[in-house]
Parts: sequence; C-alpha cells; structure tokens
Amino acid sequence: MTPTVNVHQDTRELAEAAARLFVEEGRRAIEASGRFTVALAGGSTPKTTYEVLAREHGQARDGLDWSQIHFFFGDERTVPPDSEDSNYRMAREALLDRVRVGSVYRMRGELPPPEAASLYEEELKGFFGGTPRFDLVLLGIGDDGHTASLFPRTPALGVQDRLVVENPVEKLKTTRLTLTAPAINAARKVVFLVAGEGKAETLEEILRGNADPLDYPAKLIQPAGGALWMVDRAAASLLG
Repeated sequence: MTPTVNVHQDTRELAEAAARLFVEEGRRAIEASGRFTVALAGGSTPKTTYEVLAREHGQARDGLDWSQIHFFFGDERTVPPDSEDSNYRMAREALLDRVRVGSVYRMRGELPPPEAASLYEEELKGFFGGTPRFDLVLLGIGDDGHTASLFPRTPALGVQDRLVVENPVEKLKTTRLTLTAPAINAARKVVFLVAGEGKAETLEEILRGNADPLDYPAKLIQPAGGALWMVDRAAASLLG
C-alpha cells in the first residue's frame, strides 16, 4: 500500500499534529477494546511529541483515559535505564513520569542482550496473549535509513520468526535491542516522525527510490494498512 505523507511547516507543528493523532488513536482504541497499546521511539522528534503530549494532553484532557494506555518500546540501547543514552529514560522524563499511565514495559538494556530480547518477547506474548498487535507504533529514521534498531545489513533484518532480537551493529561497535520488522508490521497503525533537512535525501530514497531494503531498512516497514509519514517541510524538501 502506498504510504501517506503529511507535511508540516516545522518541527513544532509536526509534534503538535503527532500529539493530536496520538490522542485520537488512543480514544478510538480505548472505546473499541478498553485499552491503547503503544510502542515508543527514541530520538529528538518523538521526544518533542512526548513533551507536547504531557503538557497539552495529559491529566485525562481531551477525553483520553491515560490509565488505559500501555507503553512499550520499539528499540533500546544496551545501557541501564538511568543512562543518558536510554530511550526509556528519555520517554520517562518527557512523558511517562508526567502522566498516570496503565503500565510501562521497558526493554532491559542492562541485561545481556540475548536474555533481554528473549525476556521482552515473552513479556509481549504474555501481555497480548500471543502475537502482539500494537494499536500504534511510533518510529523515526536515521540518516542511514535505519528505523527502530534495524540498521543496514545487520542480522535482524532477515529475522521472520521472532518479535524481539538483539542486533549487533558493527559500525557502532555495539548491540541494540529491537522489535523485528514482522512485529512492527503487525501493528494497526505505524507512524514515522521525521524532521530536518539532514533527513531529506534518506526520506526521498525510502519513499521514492529503488535501493535495496537491506540498505534502507525503513523500507521493510510495510504494515497492511500502510504507514503514515509525518514530516516537516525541511525533511520533505526533495519530495516535490
């Protein structure tokens, strides 16, 4: 399915629109099933969105029952939860400590990566009663075309039978924890948040180019309902 691209004037407008979408999706999911399940992303644009959510939509405003929202993570660095590099710490400080949510399931980056990946997969299966289907997955992209911690030419890209894996990233000399492409693609809604002129060439290649998805892993994200790309004008500058 062809992805939908919404272009916003700047990062602030993008974050505000993403926050409104979060609220709308949350109300819809809670009305339908009594809960809203979200996988969060790291990065500066998602962080701004989380801050807008906490400031402008927290405390059950807009009819959103935060106590029925259950938060997960799309990826994590192999660091303790109090590390400045932790996606969990960023999300906690920007949002999770500022609203009263149903539950938070973090990836345990302080554990040996294979153990952390297996544990998180079991937690997902336990919560969802089988294969998870998130109501919303938020993602970003890197300049190299990675998303979550699905980096170019890394082992995780070929995994089809796992929900969560440890992914060695040789160029960064580290291992990351990440949801796999099949786990992300099973979501009811996948939203990419992309801002900045530095992402323009990568965004153009992902959406319009013919490069191998192994070189631009964000191309592997093809949910049944199609992904929504929320981008600012600078990032969209080469899309025409």
